[in-house]
Amino acid sequence: MAIRPSLTPRELITPTPELHGAWTAKIITLFPSAFPGVLGESLTGKALQEGLWQLETLDLRRWGIGKHRNVDDTPAGGGAGMVLRADVLGPAIETAMAGTGRNWPLIYLSPRGRRMDQAMMRSLSRTNGVTLICGRFEGVDERVLEEYGVMEVSLGDFVMTGGEIAAQALIDATVRLLPGVLGNQASTEEESFSAGLLEHPQYTRPAEWKGRPIPEVLMSGHHGRIADWRQQMSEEITRVRRPDLWEAQQSRKDGEQDG
Repeated sequence: MAIRPSLTPRELITPTPELHGAWTAKIITLFPSAFPGVLGESLTGKALQEGLWQLETLDLRRWGIGKHRNVDDTPAGGGAGMVLRADVLGPAIETAMAGTGRNWPLIYLSPRGRRMDQAMMRSLSRTNGVTLICGRFEGVDERVLEEYGVMEVSLGDFVMTGGEIAAQALIDATVRLLPGVLGNQASTEEESFSAGLLEHPQYTRPAEWKGRPIPEVLMSGHHGRIADWRQQMSEEITRVRRPDLWEAQQSRKDGEQDG
């Protein structure tokens, strides 16, 4: 277990002990029961049980104001909805970030943030951990984002009722890149986005299904031809389905040639 100074007693026996050196996701949320959710299943769940990473939830209601533990108030200047209060979220952030060190990003899941991509997940997998703020209602007091240098990250160009689902997506995409989680590191090197392209089609048994055979080249045993086919398919799928990725990939290739 990890050892660190604390002003409050810590449990010695707990279902989620703090493990020294394990990549950690700390979640500030009004719905701690939403975690681990799908993260407790399959490979991420197995890795969580094995201590390859760990999860800590901080119930924002704990810092709520007054008898009813209020965490929000009406927007300054008027308008619909409610906004998470700075004097509630601030202490929660300070508790979560205490003792985390420099290599520990603080992220707010927000539709106005930078969109998640594979490069971001690779970068996060090289940190010691991450603290995620799951917003609700109309968002959070802007002063919180300014005070703590919070990075805003978005799952996509749409709005959800809260940040919990986006937080789970970010954690899943990051944890699978941690050493030992997938077991076969080559699988992360050949999948979509790893080389700036979408992944080639995949096939398995039976050799023919409903009159559709596996492409002959994949049955040839000729590794060079198979590699060429997969590269060709990746390029074609990317060009047709994601012209933005294709253009970016071509620009990178042109830059490397010029260099």
